[in-house]
Amino acid sequence: MHETELLTLLGVGFLLGLRHALDTDHLAAVSTVLAERPSLLASGAVGLWWGIGHTLTLLLVGSVVLAWGLHIPEEFEMIAESGVALLLIILGGTLARKLYRERWHVHSHHHDGERHVHFHSHQRQEGHGHRHWIVDSIRPLCIGMAHGLAGSAALMLMILATTTEVTSGLLSILIFGLGSIMGMMMIGLTISVPVIYSRSINQRLFMGVQGVASFASVSVGLWMLVTLALAATGH
Repeated sequence: MHETELLTLLGVGFLLGLRHALDTDHLAAVSTVLAERPSLLASGAVGLWWGIGHTLTLLLVGSVVLAWGLHIPEEFEMIAESGVALLLIILGGTLARKLYRERWHVHSHHHDGERHVHFHSHQRQEGHGHRHWIVDSIRPLCIGMAHGLAGSAALMLMILATTTEVTSGLLSILIFGLGSIMGMMMIGLTISVPVIYSRSINQRLFMGVQGVASFASVSVGLWMLVTLALAATGH
């Protein structure tokens, strides 16, 4: 491959990686994680580890496909996409369960001879304990790996259409992955803004934002399953 063609391929791959980060299922998955970790630092870390997991899977699959000349069957792609859909439903359902357990309700009591009404939460107190960064990184890393597996077939078709060389192919995948990492980090920071802002204003508003993230994740997951089922039956 000529140097100009390689640079063009790498540039296009980087831009496609940025665009790939905007896919609906990616946004839905990351938003559920960010809704539970409302800070700019955590948001950037979530996008980073999601992108790393995504890129690692693509590189692994790309190495096998390019080195051995294998073809990824459509059945594998459909199974992987179904797995992502179920993952979105689980993520959204887990967040909804968390919101239910920490729900706010009207609570009345008597104080100074008068009856008062206020909002009360069952949220558990975690004290001074905290999780280390490696624990918080595992979840977005695994989610990114699942999405990378689901999107590997389409990317391999694009790569194989331009080159069959292992080195240039893997380099293209790496550049694509770097684009997706940067895209997910920017998206994470963007999504975190309304989450952090809602939390600083009102607890109920913050929970409402979390509820939207939960509903969106489950809805996208169900939509993907329906779409895959219709495609499998020829509709």
